[in-house]
Amino acid sequence: MLRFAKQEFPMSEMNEIDTPAVLIDIDRVKENVSRFQSHCDQHKINVRPHIKTHKLPKFATLQLELGAVGITCQKIGEAEVMAEAGIGDILISYNILGEAKLRRLVELAKKCRLSVVADNQTVVEGLSKAFSSKSQPLDVLVECDTGAGRCGTQSVDETVELALSINNSPGLTFAGLMTYPPMGRQAEVEHWLRAAIEGLAAAGLSCTTVSCGGTPNMWNAQGVPSATEHRAGTYIYNDNSLIAQGTCTAENCALTVLATIVSRPTETRAVIDAGSKVLTSDQLGLEGFGLIPIAPEAKITGLSEEHGIIDLSACDWRPKVGDRVEIIPNHACVVSNMVDQVNLVSNGLLVSRERVAARGCVT
Repeated sequence: MLRFAKQEFPMSEMNEIDTPAVLIDIDRVKENVSRFQSHCDQHKINVRPHIKTHKLPKFATLQLELGAVGITCQKIGEAEVMAEAGIGDILISYNILGEAKLRRLVELAKKCRLSVVADNQTVVEGLSKAFSSKSQPLDVLVECDTGAGRCGTQSVDETVELALSINNSPGLTFAGLMTYPPMGRQAEVEHWLRAAIEGLAAAGLSCTTVSCGGTPNMWNAQGVPSATEHRAGTYIYNDNSLIAQGTCTAENCALTVLATIVSRPTETRAVIDAGSKVLTSDQLGLEGFGLIPIAPEAKITGLSEEHGIIDLSACDWRPKVGDRVEIIPNHACVVSNMVDQVNLVSNGLLVSRERVAARGCVT
């Protein structure tokens, strides 16, 4: 089991963490990872967590130790960081194009068991050209659009055609299907994938891996029985958007932003030192810019780069200048990409500070 280095910071240093700062409750992290792993174990679904949420090799290692079969990365840069840290099984769930990226992909494949996705022939041709002379073929999954309207093949026929192309391309192996599904439409996704699997079988192709995903629908992963694995990312931290969807509660949220009240211009207005550079402007359809657990009726109504405006008119909470407050952000993934380091805490104590190793890895 992963052990966190106990740099025994005194309580006073916890209180003196400079704000704004990102706090990670490691006990909640472990609970979140274990809870979903147990759910998937019960339903015989492999877990392949998406590390775009935490970007920390330490937490990827924890997920693997608790039962994950591998990890998911969105970009080569993220995967390079994870492979250098010793992560041995990586799926990059993104179309990869361009000679520079393909050269990096070839080098990455020497360091881990690598698989990628493709949803068009141009991507397949580039991958084949890069790997045709290599002794180990590259596993390629066909990305399918099962209703979310992002990337992916649009029909069973298109899926089978692309799978056959992969299967017949030098340096490549057809490895299965991947989808980022529409949330809450499991029956529709299952119908789409089942038809694709049957179409592949009719064409003489077996489909051993069917990778589905998403944190909002993770507790219903078993509703897509054709899927062999589930990719969830945000579940390790959870956030306000997932509270709103009923996926978790505030008590399950491991990532918070610690901010300081820097101004009280009026009785019903407070200003914090966390603006869009920390909380980000990603509302995910919610009203406001985060949840304040100690005063849920208070609303973070506006952000500039360095200021957050809190409307206190609907609550009795009246913080003083200098008071500190923890905020559950709307979207944890983008917040963790905004800072160079996060503060790992347990039971009110600062355990360690961790560099966000894959921060900013967008290529």
